[in-house]
Amino acid sequence: QVQLVESGGGLVQSGGSLRLSCAASGRSFGSYGLGWFRQGSGKEREFVAAIGTTWSGGITKYADFVKGRFTVSRDNAKEIMYLQMKSLNPDDTGVYFCAATGQFEGAVKMEYEFNYWGQGTQVTVVS
Repeated sequence: QVQLVESGGGLVQSGGSLRLSCAASGRSFGSYGLGWFRQGSGKEREFVAAIGTTWSGGITKYADFVKGRFTVSRDNAKEIMYLQMKSLNPDDTGVYFCAATGQFEGAVKMEYEFNYWGQGTQVTVVS
């Protein structure tokens, strides 16, 4: 069992940056694959980025729309996952969720592959 709490969201101007954090509590943090998803108003939740377990070497995967703007990382000692976002635009607005899976070691991108979810943090990008 793992509990996830996101933070770091807020209001930012187009072109700006934010760093989201996902703090986890529970055992064996390093053995969980982790991911970020987002949901814009009136839209379905979509995959953003993922990072595999320690044993996977922390392999990462990104959605195409990230285009090198976002970087996912994890600090197993602190039990935190990060999403560094730069060059933000209004299309990046939404609630950002972190998720964890105990079933897969690699970086996975499908919602059904994740067992645990945080409550989300709001990111608003204004032009």
